[in-house]
Amino acid sequence: MEPTRKVVYKTAGDRPLTLHIFEPDDHKQTDRRPVFLTIHGGGWTGMGPRYFYPFADHFARLGMVGISVEYRLCSPRAGKPTTQPSTHMRAPRAQVPNEDTKEGVTVFDCVKDARSAVRYVRSHAADLGIDSDRIVVSGGSAGGHLAAATALFDGVDEEGEDASLSCMPNLLVLYYPVIDTSQDGYGQAKIGQRWKDLSPVDHVKPNLPPTLLFHGTADTVTPYAGAILFSQRMKQAGNEIEFISYEGGAHGYFIFDLNLFAEAMKQTETFLEEHGFLE
Repeated sequence: MEPTRKVVYKTAGDRPLTLHIFEPDDHKQTDRRPVFLTIHGGGWTGMGPRYFYPFADHFARLGMVGISVEYRLCSPRAGKPTTQPSTHMRAPRAQVPNEDTKEGVTVFDCVKDARSAVRYVRSHAADLGIDSDRIVVSGGSAGGHLAAATALFDGVDEEGEDASLSCMPNLLVLYYPVIDTSQDGYGQAKIGQRWKDLSPVDHVKPNLPPTLLFHGTADTVTPYAGAILFSQRMKQAGNEIEFISYEGGAHGYFIFDLNLFAEAMKQTETFLEEHGFLE
């Protein structure tokens, strides 16, 4: 599968960053389609937008505009190491090295790119043939963290970017996300001393988008307890969240089984239908 086109949403230094766009067969620029924007995982240090083509392509076939986001990848040692249990430092099974990983790039830069991508999509709605008020932001693992970051981390923005343009999604879909960056979760050593600034469970607030959360109960990479805590805090803040637990599921459980992937996509479709994003 290949995207219909790629567009540059931002240039970081001398590097263009692109959106890989999947359009429905009958898509026109005058359309106002809902968007399914998805962000790949890989511990912020590996993989690339191609790994999440199946998500973007799936929802493009259902009439949405699917977008897989390219973002800067950071060094595995981007932050100053802090104490963290070795079991939680293990890289996700699907993580692979990527030649685009750069020294000096941090998880904060990854967050900035995700927020920039949503702002670009919203501000170019007329060019893309999409509805700026029906943007779903999704992601898996570290990409799930970056998806949540578009709603949670106000102020972590690219210098000079117009932060008055909202990067808040209209819906969030989080697949086995990095949701707690404390020593009990994942990512503290990569982020460094400011880990709490980028910990979703510590930034839950009222008026967040309706959220669909998937997590396996046996996940030891992004521990299941963090997903439970995030769900609890979302409800306490008055936010809508649907939490789908998969008993015995390890990290990324449904990307290794076509039947489980189909089930997860169907559950996502139901969530989107309930909110008027799919007919």
